[in-house]
Amino acid sequence: MKTFLFQGDSITDANRDDEEQINSGLGCGYAFFLASEIEKNRKDKIKFINRGKSGDRITDVYARIKEDIINLKPDYMSILIGVNDVSHELTMNCGVSPKKFRMIYEMLIDEIKESLPEIKIIILETFILKGACTEKLWNEFNSEVRKMAEISKQIAEKYDFDFVPLQNRFDELSADGNTGYWTADGIHPTIEGHHIIKEELQKVIEKYI
Repeated sequence: MKTFLFQGDSITDANRDDEEQINSGLGCGYAFFLASEIEKNRKDKIKFINRGKSGDRITDVYARIKEDIINLKPDYMSILIGVNDVSHELTMNCGVSPKKFRMIYEMLIDEIKESLPEIKIIILETFILKGACTEKLWNEFNSEVRKMAEISKQIAEKYDFDFVPLQNRFDELSADGNTGYWTADGIHPTIEGHHIIKEELQKVIEKYI
């Protein structure tokens, strides 16, 4: 049986149950929607695991690399990370700079590939919209998150990984100004927003699984 691991922050976590890795263990976001969609169309089962963790920055994902990535031995993994690296800096002065974000992200990838050389990794683009959590510092949020998005894209290109763009899709969908339909606060997707992530990620992973 193949294993697909979802990794990231609260957007991936989506209120999952840490003690349960089936159904509620996938949370109530894009990971759950995607796993459900794929499972209903397949005869051979795939084990889906969600180890996204609310509040995580790239440094936190790296700190969990052994327990929550390498030890699970996934065949496939998606990563969505970067917004907390910005938000924690802007609101609590404990974020991660773009330079350090790149360095730690590449260290993470190098160590994963060393332990799991056959793994297929998919990098999702971090994104931002104007909302309750972002509007007071909108210019800073918008500028810095897009830097993290570009770094994520460059890392995907460096390692020849698939990259899932999300910012332009959300920008287009919210062009009418109704950002609240897609994110609850500018960062955390609504159910509709999670379905958008699911759709974009599904386009990529279907060629693997």
